[in-house]
Amino acid sequence: MNLPNKLTIARMIAVPFFIAAYLLGYYPAALVIFIVASATDALDGKIARARNLVTNFGKIMDPLADKILVYSALCLFIESDIIRAWMLILILAREFIVAGMRTVAASEGTVLAAGMSGKIKTVLQMVAVIVYLFALCLNEATRPTVMMIGNVIFWASLVMTVYSGGEYVWKNRSVFSM
Repeated sequence: MNLPNKLTIARMIAVPFFIAAYLLGYYPAALVIFIVASATDALDGKIARARNLVTNFGKIMDPLADKILVYSALCLFIESDIIRAWMLILILAREFIVAGMRTVAASEGTVLAAGMSGKIKTVLQMVAVIVYLFALCLNEATRPTVMMIGNVIFWASLVMTVYSGGEYVWKNRSVFSM
């Protein structure tokens, strides 16, 4: 197994530790785990492309590892009343639509590439999670200001979720006639 794939697996292994730290109220530890895990996302892709180590495993598992990490945090934020459930439902609906289209295309031997808007959406989600986690590490006086910054970034991620989903469906609409 190559290094980029090991980094992807490490990101998935980090998720239970992130969840445990969060649920136990160890927000600084949860923040550090999330940041390190998120950094492996950028790192594994750069290494894979630079060293020509792109694999089918990586193509499938890397975005899945991202989703597991980010959506675990978002689930925790619903429980903590930081975000609303409908927000995560919107995000998941987009992901299921894209995954469904990719599955149909793959059954026909076609690979549907991720677009830049989807990558921007993922980065915005990760940054919003980091800001929210950072806010939880602060005292009650400064927390609301940082939470508001997190809200702005998270709303931007929701806009990108809708946009990237629409763009993906439009660019790959031929899947519906397969």
